[in-house]
Amino acid sequence: MRSNTPVRNFLGIDHGDRRIGLSHGDSETTLAFPLPPAIEPTPEERLAHINAEIRRLHINELVVGYPLLPDGTAGARTQVVDAFIATLETQFKLPVHRSDETLTSVEASKTLSPHQRGRTPAERRRHRATGILDSRAATLILQDFLETHFPPPIP
Repeated sequence: MRSNTPVRNFLGIDHGDRRIGLSHGDSETTLAFPLPPAIEPTPEERLAHINAEIRRLHINELVVGYPLLPDGTAGARTQVVDAFIATLETQFKLPVHRSDETLTSVEASKTLSPHQRGRTPAERRRHRATGILDSRAATLILQDFLETHFPPPIP
């Protein structure tokens, strides 16, 4: 255990228009783990999925992947994520942290086996629709946040 401070439970989120990758981690272990993605057909159903995970895991803070351009500035996608964050803040009343998500999907795809990635475009589309890659990206986003904000103590 790191200290006498209460453990903070985080839900990592990789926002997409059709799929939302999810992960879980805490301030004690500082390890992030993928969760089933929110791939329901409507935004309302995806938010209900997120709500169920918040309740199940006793989440008290959210970490959302924030899409910055390579030069560190905001782009068009950033505005979409800002609107999503506003919805999360309104609906769940939890603190939301933004964490740079640059190249997380690329890195997440490297963790997949060739079979999981798919060999043909049709296989890749089918796999992408599962949301597994999105939850792996959410895991990388949250892991980076945890390592940045809760570094291991120096012996």
